[in-house]
Amino acid sequence: MSASLAAAAQGADLADKKGAPPPAVPTVTWFDIAVNIKGQTDYNFRGISQTDRKPGIGGGAELQIYDNLFYAGIYGSSVDLATRPSAEVDFYGGIRPKFGDLAFDLGVMQYYYPREKQLIDWTGVYWTPKNTDFTEVYGKVSYVFAGSLTLGGNVFYAWDWLGTGADGTYASVTAKYALPFLEGLSVSGELGHYWLGRTNQAIWSTTPPTNLPDYTYWNAGLSYNWKNVTADLRYHDTTLSKTECFALTADPGGIASGSGRSKWCGAAVVGTLSFDITASSLGVFAQP
Repeated sequence: MSASLAAAAQGADLADKKGAPPPAVPTVTWFDIAVNIKGQTDYNFRGISQTDRKPGIGGGAELQIYDNLFYAGIYGSSVDLATRPSAEVDFYGGIRPKFGDLAFDLGVMQYYYPREKQLIDWTGVYWTPKNTDFTEVYGKVSYVFAGSLTLGGNVFYAWDWLGTGADGTYASVTAKYALPFLEGLSVSGELGHYWLGRTNQAIWSTTPPTNLPDYTYWNAGLSYNWKNVTADLRYHDTTLSKTECFALTADPGGIASGSGRSKWCGAAVVGTLSFDITASSLGVFAQP
């Protein structure tokens, strides 16, 4: 290469470098609000119906700080339980650190059942505590493989499960796979086990302390996400017998019939339709 050609090439290279845009600096969404609205054919919580096998609705809002590293939220659901509360209201908060494809979620949740009443039958037997509100701490971890398979593990602990005085520990593993032939379609499932302790006689009054039954719970289903809407069809089941289910739920149907049995914990297919949106997606709190 001649000297003149070399000089021209060097000048062109310098011009390209000077004209190249500076590297993009990642933006941080300092504040965001996520809103969720949900309708379902049955509110199934860890294998047990919370709506007496009837449809339910729910919705809530979550404040997210510093790209969802810190969060706090409230969620309300319709319920049909033995103590007849007007709703279930959950208050929660925590931290969600992420390291690439590895994510953690550590937090605490308060389950609140407003305007509930202790269930007492005509003979004076107390079937439920006066107050079933309780607090639960939790830890979750998940990892995404090749952008399509997500595996997770979860542990939840309550020292006064549903106000019974018994402790409760729930642990589960989860899996979700994004199907390659249709964007937004995925299959997922969960396998978990609940370890429940011994009730407190002072709370139950006329009922002696009781060892609550442990049980295994699982679900599997198919979900499809389109923009802000997700449709989910899922099978739920537990190892609880109808008698054990009654011991955990005090299902009024089992009291009225005298059977001491409940259908709230058996196999169920549940359909859910939910809508999710964030304030940042609407331009609120988003970086300019």
